[in-house]
Amino acid sequence: MDDIRLLGRILGEVIREQEGREAYELVERVRQLSVAFRLKRDAQAGKQMDKLLKSLSGEQTVSVIRAFSYFSHLANIAEDRHHVRRREIHDRDGSLQPGSLAYALEKLFEAGVRPVEVVKTLANGFVSPVLTAHPTEVQRKSILDAERAVAELVTQRDGLHTEREKAANEKLIRARVTQLWQTRMLRYSKLTVSDEIENSLSYYHATFLREIPKLYAELEEALPGEQIASFLRMGQWIGGDRDGNPNVTAATMQQALKRQSEVALRHYLTELHALGAELSISLRLTGVSPAMQQLAERSPDRNEHRMDEPYRRALTGMYARLAATLQALTGTEALRHAVAPQDPYVSPDELLADLRVIQSSLEANHAQALIAPRLKPLIRALQVFGFHLATLDLRQSSDQHEAVVAELLRTARVCDDYSALDEAQRRNLLVGLLNETRPLRVLGVDYSERTQSELAIFETARESLRRYGREALRHYIISHTEDVSDLLEVQLLMKEVGLLRGTLDGQAVSDLIVVPLFETIADLRNAPAIMGGFYELPGMAALVRRSGGEQDIMLGYSDSNKDGGVFTSSWELYRAEIALVRLFDELRQQGPLTLRLFHGRGGTVGRGGGPSYQAILAQPPGTVNGQIRLTEQGEVINSKYANPEIGRRNLETLVAATLEATLLHPTKSAPKSFMDAAQVLSDASFAAYRGLVYDTPGFADFFFATTPIREIAELNIGSRPASRKATRAIEDLRAIPWGFSWGQSRITLPGWCGFGSGVQTFLGKDKAGREQNLALLKRMFKQWPFFKTLLSNLDMVLAKADLDIAQRYLDLVEDKRLGKKIFAAIQAEFARTEEALELITGDGHRLSANPALARSIEHRFPYIDPLNHLQVELMRRYRAIPADKRDQDPRMERVQRGIHLSINGIAAGLRNTG
Repeated sequence: MDDIRLLGRILGEVIREQEGREAYELVERVRQLSVAFRLKRDAQAGKQMDKLLKSLSGEQTVSVIRAFSYFSHLANIAEDRHHVRRREIHDRDGSLQPGSLAYALEKLFEAGVRPVEVVKTLANGFVSPVLTAHPTEVQRKSILDAERAVAELVTQRDGLHTEREKAANEKLIRARVTQLWQTRMLRYSKLTVSDEIENSLSYYHATFLREIPKLYAELEEALPGEQIASFLRMGQWIGGDRDGNPNVTAATMQQALKRQSEVALRHYLTELHALGAELSISLRLTGVSPAMQQLAERSPDRNEHRMDEPYRRALTGMYARLAATLQALTGTEALRHAVAPQDPYVSPDELLADLRVIQSSLEANHAQALIAPRLKPLIRALQVFGFHLATLDLRQSSDQHEAVVAELLRTARVCDDYSALDEAQRRNLLVGLLNETRPLRVLGVDYSERTQSELAIFETARESLRRYGREALRHYIISHTEDVSDLLEVQLLMKEVGLLRGTLDGQAVSDLIVVPLFETIADLRNAPAIMGGFYELPGMAALVRRSGGEQDIMLGYSDSNKDGGVFTSSWELYRAEIALVRLFDELRQQGPLTLRLFHGRGGTVGRGGGPSYQAILAQPPGTVNGQIRLTEQGEVINSKYANPEIGRRNLETLVAATLEATLLHPTKSAPKSFMDAAQVLSDASFAAYRGLVYDTPGFADFFFATTPIREIAELNIGSRPASRKATRAIEDLRAIPWGFSWGQSRITLPGWCGFGSGVQTFLGKDKAGREQNLALLKRMFKQWPFFKTLLSNLDMVLAKADLDIAQRYLDLVEDKRLGKKIFAAIQAEFARTEEALELITGDGHRLSANPALARSIEHRFPYIDPLNHLQVELMRRYRAIPADKRDQDPRMERVQRGIHLSINGIAAGLRNTG
C-alpha cells in the first residue's frame, strides 16, 4: 500500500502541475465519490458521481480518463513490487511457496524422486511459452518503457536508507511519471506487424535473455553435479502467424527472424565485450590451458598491451567473428570494432566451443570464481537462444491451404476440382502425390497472388532453416483442422519446396512438425479420430519418427469457449486430451513417438486463462510428461514479463508445475461417476449457453450495442482485423475481441455463462436426488483437480464482473425492450452461477481462498468504475453522430480518443482481460 500511496500522490502532483488545480480537484472529487460508492456502499455518492461525470466537457472527460488510467498502470507496478517483496520475505524465512522451483523439488524429493530422475525428465523435456500478438494489446512501447523505468525506481527504494536518497529517488519517479503524462497513450496509426515484432522483442531485453539463465542456475544449484539440459525455450508467433492477417507475408517472416537473430547476437556481443573487461588475467601471474593459448594465438588482436592477456586477446577475436556473424545474418554492424570483423561463426556450437575453452582454462587455473558472474549465463543463453532467439511458429488456416493445393492440381491437370472431392478421395489423391518425386508447379504459369504468397512462405522457411538453424522454425500450425486431408495438404506444400524430402513409401523426412489446431467443440471431439486416421496412413508414422519423433497438437481454448461456453469448452478439452494420450500410448508400442500438447490459452478465463500453475497440475493424467507449450497473449505478456523478477517467477512456475505434473502424477483417472456427472453438466451448460448467445433473437445486436466492440475495431491496437469476415455474426467474430469486449463492459460473460444452468439441471428438482447430486459435486470439487481449478477460475471471473456497472451500458441499446430482456436473462444466469458456486464450495464470498487477489480487486475497482461510467457516456455521444458526419464534427476526435483511453485504462485495471 505504501508504494500505491506514493505513486498515487506523485501522479496527483503531476496532474496538478500539468493540468492545473481545477483539473486536479475534479479528479480528486471523482476519486472520493467512487471510493465512497464502491467501498462504503454510499448510494448517494454513486448518484453524485454519475451526475458529475455526465456534466463533464470533452476536455475534462479526457483528463479524468487519463488520470484514472494511469493510476491503474501505476497500481500494477506497485502490486508487482509487493509480490516480489513477499517472495523475498518467504525466501529469507525459508518458507517455500507453491509454484516455486524450491517447493517443487522438495515435494519431489520427499516423494522419493531421485535427482537423477529430475535431470532425466528435463533432458527429455520441452517447456515453451509462446508470445503472440493479438488485437487486445493496448499498450504502446513508449508507455511500456517508461513504466519499466518507474518499476526499477520503485524497486530501488527498498535498498535506500537515508531520507536524502529517498527524496532523490522520488524526484526520478516524478520525472518518469511526468514523461508518462506527456506521452500519448494511444497510437494514431494502425499497429503494424513490424511494431508487434519490436514490442515482443523488448521483453527479451527486459527479461528473457538474462532471467532464463538465472532460472537454469537455480536448478543447477538445487541439483549439484548434474548437467541440466536446455529444455526451456521461447516461442514466437509474431511474423509467422498468417491466419486471418493479410499483413503477414514472407517478407514479415524474414524480418521477424532477422530481428530475432539481431537481438540474440547483440546480447552476446555485449556480454563478450564485458567479459573481456573482466578477464584481465595476465600470463605473468598465472597459466592457461594449451587450448586457451591456441585460441588467443588465433585472434587477430596484436595489441602489445594485451600480449600477456590471453583471455582478452581471445575474446577480441571472438567478438570480431561474432560481429561478422551479425553482419552475415542480419546485415547490421556491431557497435565496437577493436579489430576488423573476421570469419563468421557458422553455428552457435562453434561459439559455444570457444566459450567452453575459456571455461575449462579458468577451472584449471584457480579462476573458478570468475565463471559464474557472466561466462556461465552467457553459455546458457547461447544454448537456449542460439542465433535465432526463439522458435518462430508458422500458422495458416486450412481453407487457404486447400485453395492453393486446388490451384496447383488444376494447373498441373492432376485434378480439375479438388475442393469437390470427398475426404476419402482427397486422402487417396494426396497420399499418391506424396509418393511421387515430381513437383506440381508448372514453369511459366502465372499463379494467383494467394498461391504465390503462400508458396513464398514455405520457400522462405526452407532458406531460414539453413540460415538461422534447426531451432529457428519447428512448427507449422493448421488453424481449423477438420480432417486428415488438412494435414496432408501442408505436407504436399512442404514437399513442393523441399521441406519434405523423399516419399512416404520410401525414406521421407520432414523439416517441420505439422501441427493440427483443434478449435471448435466439434473439432475437439473429432481430434482423436483425425489423428488416428493420420497415423493409419501408410508410411506416416515412419515419416514422423524419422523426422524427430515429435507430434505437437494445439488445442484452442478461445474458439471452443465462444462456440460452447466455458464449462463445455473445458470439458471437451479434457476429454480430447485423454483420448489423444490413449491414442499415442498405442502408437508408441510400434516405436518412439512424443506427444506434446500446445495450449492456446488467452488472458481471460473465457479463453483458457487463469493461474498457469494450477492449470498445468489439473491436466489429465499422462498429458504433460515433461512436454508443454502454451501461448502468452495480449497485455498478459506485459503483466507477466515486463518486470524481470516477476517474469522469472512466471517462468519458474511453468517449470515447477511441469515437473510436478510429470513426476508426482497429481491427477489420477477420474471415477466414472465424476466423468458422467461432468458430461451431464456439459450438455446442460452447452444448451444454456447456446440458447442465450446463439438462439436468442437480437443477441448479436445487444453485444454490439452494449460493449465497445465497434470502437475496439477502430482502435490501433493490433495488426489484424477484429472479425474474420465483414459481418456482425458471432460465428465470424474473433474470439479475442469477443472476450475482451465483455470484459470492458464488466459482464465477463465468456468466463461463466452456462455453468449455473448446468448445475441447476444436474441437481434436478427432486429433493432426495438433489441432495445426492450435490454431494457428488462437492466430492468432485474436493477430489478432482480439473473441477476444482475450473471452479476457482469461475470464482475469479465472477469477482471481476460487476452487473451494476454493466447495466449502465443498456443505455446504448436502441431497442430498450430487447436490451432489458436480454440483460435480464444474463442477470438470471449470473445469479444461477453464483448460487451454484456457493452450493458446491460452501462459500458465498468471492475469492475467500485468494485474499491477496480479493484485496487487489477491492483497491482497484474504485479507480476502474469511473472509467466505465465515462466510457458509456462517450460511446453514447459518439454513436449519436452518423458515421459519415463524424469527420465534420471537431468534437468527435476528442470523444473517440476518450473512448480509446478508457479501453486502455479498464484493460490495465482488470489485467487479465485479453
